Amino acid sequence: MLYRFDTGSLGKPRLDYDAWRDSLQRICGRYRAERLGHSKALETGCNAGRIERDYCDVRLDGADHYFVLFPLYGQSLMIQNDQTAQLKAGDAVLIDTARPVKFLGQDDRKGPWRILAINLPRQELVAHLGLEPQGGLVRPNGTHAGRLLFDIIQNATREPVSEPTSAYSYMQLVVYDLVGALFASSDKVSGSRHADKLFARVCDTIKEVFVDPDFGPADVAARTGISLRYLQKLFTQRSSTCSNFIYSLRLDHAARLLYRRESLRSGQSLNEIAYACGFRDHTHFARRFRHRFGHSPGAHSAKNGYAGTATEGSDSDERTLETQDSDSPLI
Repeated sequence: MLYRFDTGSLGKPRLDYDAWRDSLQRICGRYRAERLGHSKALETGCNAGRIERDYCDVRLDGADHYFVLFPLYGQSLMIQNDQTAQLKAGDAVLIDTARPVKFLGQDDRKGPWRILAINLPRQELVAHLGLEPQGGLVRPNGTHAGRLLFDIIQNATREPVSEPTSAYSYMQLVVYDLVGALFASSDKVSGSRHADKLFARVCDTIKEVFVDPDFGPADVAARTGISLRYLQKLFTQRSSTCSNFIYSLRLDHAARLLYRRESLRSGQSLNEIAYACGFRDHTHFARRFRHRFGHSPGAHSAKNGYAGTATEGSDSDERTLETQDSDSPLI
């Protein structure tokens, strides 16, 4: 990942490679990284008075993750997303590597700085939290979540484990939850924009496969690369459920097929229509259809037409019926 250091004499062409490497070592100090699940815990030091990552650096390396930083000593000024904060030892700082960021030593003088940090994959963190947190946020020293996260990072750098274990998967979730407790509540606007785009993608995915009777919420989550908990949250925020939306699409499709059957006077049976729309048996199909349209599938003639398309975030009255349908694989 690319950063630009205020390195003074490092830029002078008379330095050979060995001299350049030694100078860089003096500037950047110590660097130690240990893996923690899918994340990486870091302990590093730096003597540079200015570190900057600009739009050019972002484009060149394509890094797409977050850092949570804990300054150990030294003071610096951090600027990201038009937010400026004075960092002190023990503060928790969220940095987005997909955005420019700048660090300045106190009074723009050279360090030294020393930090603990953890690298967090963006896609996994966003899927777990249900939003995309904004970089540049700072939480002061002393928060309960901050102390717990600091201890986890510190222990990882002091006592590295050579082989990943099953416990690391659970530790990863703990880390994500602590990051959420620290930073998630402060990014309503960005999180909403991300959630709207993701919800539209979820709905498009469902519309492609809803006629499969084995298709349910768990499959939706897997296809869209998000957790089942986050999927449920997306629909709950819109006063619905994923199961309701799937049923709405199936019933709308059934109404269209019934309208076509009546118009063409075809011999397609109600059982065939039910199965073609994702229902396993006629009884379940008929009960759902009557609840939605107020009459049985057999009474749905050309004069009834069909009731349009499924409305994203609607049909909240179906939740009562949903709890009664124990035969449905979606519940």
